[in-house]
Amino acid sequence: MGKNLVIVESPAKAKTIGRYLGKNYRITASVGHIRDLPASKLGVDVEHEYKPQYTTMKGKDKVIAELKDMAATSDRILIATDPDREGEAIAWHIAQVLKIDETSPCRITFNEITEQAVVKAVDQPRPIDMNRVNSQQARRVLDRLVGYELSPLLWKKVRKGLSAGRVQSVATRLVVDREREIVRFKPEEYWLLTAFLHKTAKDPVFKARYHGEWVNGKVEKVKLTNQAETEAILVAVQDQVFSVVKLKKGSKHKQPSAPFTTSTLQQEASRYLGYTAKKTMSVAQQLYEGVDIEGLGATALVTYIRTDSVRVSDEAEQEARVYIQDKYGSDYLPKAPRQFKNRNKAQDAHEAIRPAHFDLPPQKIKAQISHDQFKLYQLIWDKFMASQMAAAQIDTVVADLVSGGTHLFRVSGETIRFPGYLAQYGVALVDSEPEKESEEETREKLPELNEGETLLLDKITPEQKFTQPPARYTEASLIKAMEEKGIGRPSTYAPTISTILDRKYVEKDKKYLLPTELGKAVTELLENNFESIVDVEFTADMEKELDTVESGENNWVAILDRFYPPFHEKIVKATDGVERVKIADVPTGEKCPDCHEGDLVIKEGRYGKFIACSNYPTCKYTKNLEQEIKAHCPKCGSGLVQRVSKKFKGSRFYTCDKKGSDPNCDFISWDLPIDGRTCEVCGTYMVLKHFKGRSYPKCGNRACPTNQKKEKPAAAEETTPEDKAAGENHDA
Repeated sequence: MGKNLVIVESPAKAKTIGRYLGKNYRITASVGHIRDLPASKLGVDVEHEYKPQYTTMKGKDKVIAELKDMAATSDRILIATDPDREGEAIAWHIAQVLKIDETSPCRITFNEITEQAVVKAVDQPRPIDMNRVNSQQARRVLDRLVGYELSPLLWKKVRKGLSAGRVQSVATRLVVDREREIVRFKPEEYWLLTAFLHKTAKDPVFKARYHGEWVNGKVEKVKLTNQAETEAILVAVQDQVFSVVKLKKGSKHKQPSAPFTTSTLQQEASRYLGYTAKKTMSVAQQLYEGVDIEGLGATALVTYIRTDSVRVSDEAEQEARVYIQDKYGSDYLPKAPRQFKNRNKAQDAHEAIRPAHFDLPPQKIKAQISHDQFKLYQLIWDKFMASQMAAAQIDTVVADLVSGGTHLFRVSGETIRFPGYLAQYGVALVDSEPEKESEEETREKLPELNEGETLLLDKITPEQKFTQPPARYTEASLIKAMEEKGIGRPSTYAPTISTILDRKYVEKDKKYLLPTELGKAVTELLENNFESIVDVEFTADMEKELDTVESGENNWVAILDRFYPPFHEKIVKATDGVERVKIADVPTGEKCPDCHEGDLVIKEGRYGKFIACSNYPTCKYTKNLEQEIKAHCPKCGSGLVQRVSKKFKGSRFYTCDKKGSDPNCDFISWDLPIDGRTCEVCGTYMVLKHFKGRSYPKCGNRACPTNQKKEKPAAAEETTPEDKAAGENHDA
């Protein structure tokens, strides 16, 4: 046995690191946290400087016993958990359990799991950073105090089983506030007037939009607000020629944006790949910890994926320049490597998310990684390479056209003269939200125009429009808002969104997030009695204060002491002084089929919405709230509906819409059938299975040979619960 023991969080990470350290090292995994605050009590001594009372986590006794046995036979122990606050805290807990002096050189970190980084870290161990540990500990204790005291109040005043949290409550409020804005919004009428023009009858048509008046060689912008104004211009320009009175030609350089942070990765994976934040982080964790590559073994493909830094190492910059030079040539290289600045010094601890191995481009290993892994790796690769490339050079032209004497229409055009970084990242995947077309002008592919030239009108089209309320949040835009407002940190964005969805405070309508009646009720209760808990600025300021603990500028106990006493006083006051909240039921317009007196209403229960009689508890009629699915029953060809299971804690399943009314069809399935697709082996319908963030088709017939488990070779490793837990070691 080796004399050196290295402890990491996950078996996948252990496997990858094991490639680089040789036979004198044993690598083992703690499988995430091994200690935490107890689940059944507060676990914080509020009378004695908020001392946490840590206990061994459920199921971790065996892991701890194995760690102790291995430590007892090792001369040197190194703890290599992740390079952030959470990883530092896990390292400290491991050191406490194994009785390792935290001031000894027992801690190693690396931003990427490559041979060079791992070997360098092993040669330069350091003590555990107690400022980081205390920063994490302060967050954990603060969240426990809020959740443990506030959740019972919600149970008493709203509904059993609810929870509240410091970050999740603010995220819910953002969604609720956006819905309030939408409800208050009053649309205003306006009109667009679009002229379809060409140089000659044989030339292609392009569009120009009404912009205003041309008076004495100057533009006066005019907004059309009603039909009468619009029709007056229509009459004036009908059958008239359009003259080019002004051409403004120019060029612009479009610079690439920084490589990904956790937030921007989640946003763009949502926008372009359709991934939820939870799925993005799950797949990214796999890429970071390592995947099996033929001829190499377990290989980490990207750097650490929980970061808010845009800094890039000098080595990575040079590697990227070599790749760009070889693939595109020197024209695509900026004169000097690009440097991106972080907003504050605390972010410099990490790098941006980037490839870890520049000799493994996505296409080279596409066949050896899953579809989801490939798509996310490609996105990270392209974004990073583009960030180190030359700017795109774009020629622009804006043409002002006048008809009927004074009525001015405007059109603009863009032509990419030199693609620069767009050659790598792609024109379709621009760095920010797709630019909105101006209401007063259009972007067109224009013919060569000259001032004084006349154009022919093909047709002119009026269009009545109304101003739109602000858009509801998507996962991507909510993460962006949380980051901009300073709510949460990189590791909390995905868990926070998952939590408010799981708790039924927010629901999804396609890609948009809507507050439920429960979410509105809880938010209103917190606003009225605990304003600071759902106050965006207060929460952001608290995050900054907690950051100062990591930098050593502040004492974590002092921060909690300023927060907890007044918070606890409000809890005591609200327990007796706040009225129970009644959540409004939504009527369906139908009478109860059992009692024939009550109305059927949509209620929100612990596992989602359901239909019940308004005469409850006199009448106890209930039924599932069915959701139509764009698929067909594989047995009878009728429609399908999605239902929610009470027995299995809100799990969704699918049934024929005739089930119960047609004795000939009893179709039911946990998995969604795939329309028009049958198994090539037995001819049964196919279903869409989901496992570990991956979707794939599978035969719906359990007896089909394709569904029978194959015997594994004796040497093959089985997937263990520890493997399944890998990547889930960060606290929400």
